[in-house]
Amino acid sequence: MSLRDKTYFISDLHLGASYLDTQSSEQRVIEWLNTIKSDAKRLILLGDILDYWFEYRHVVPRGYIRFFGKLAELSDSGVEIHWFTGNHDIWIFDYLPAELGITLHRTHETIDIDGHKFFLAHGDDVGKRKWSFRFIQSVFRNKVAQWCYSWIHPDLTMLLAHKWSSSSRKKNDKKGEEHFRGEKHEPLVQFAKEYIKEHDVEYLIFGHRHILLDLMLTHNNRMVILGDWIKHFSYATFDGNNLFIDLFVDE
Repeated sequence: MSLRDKTYFISDLHLGASYLDTQSSEQRVIEWLNTIKSDAKRLILLGDILDYWFEYRHVVPRGYIRFFGKLAELSDSGVEIHWFTGNHDIWIFDYLPAELGITLHRTHETIDIDGHKFFLAHGDDVGKRKWSFRFIQSVFRNKVAQWCYSWIHPDLTMLLAHKWSSSSRKKNDKKGEEHFRGEKHEPLVQFAKEYIKEHDVEYLIFGHRHILLDLMLTHNNRMVILGDWIKHFSYATFDGNNLFIDLFVDE
């Protein structure tokens, strides 16, 4: 058996967020990537890896150099990297895929991993969502809106984006949004239960909610919400037969 036989899943790093220590957050993720580089066959990034990113035609935002460099190193060494965009890193276009050698996914997909079917999604584009959230998403994904936005000076757009992100996080903390609400009140759980009725998948893995959840839906169907790298520092590992949830602890 090849030494590179594991698939790793991670989401919601929110690198660059104004409410995080950017340098230490990035370094922690790089340390984790160093621990998996010897046995990783595949790395799946399930969205909101960056707290904000808008890719211009001829320039790129500053920051993330060490993180991007580590992804490029893994990719060059043969690790297959998939990046599913979330609602924070929605504006990745062709620069990162080309430079880092990654495969970009703009929406949820079902893929085969070592003979097992996985439904993979950040989680912002499935399940019950507020109409206001769906409207904002439609604007953000609109090509005309993206073109207009690209003409605003980056200093202003980044300032607005980070203020919006920080404000949203404070509201979620105040409301206790990032806690498990119970199966009946979790839209992703309800979506997963309906989805498996008509689709043949074994695993459903999500990010987005910032909660760490490992739930058996039936004897043959399991769903996972990956937590985040703000409070949990959590990830999942699939070895070809079994899926494990782990926490990364700095040594």
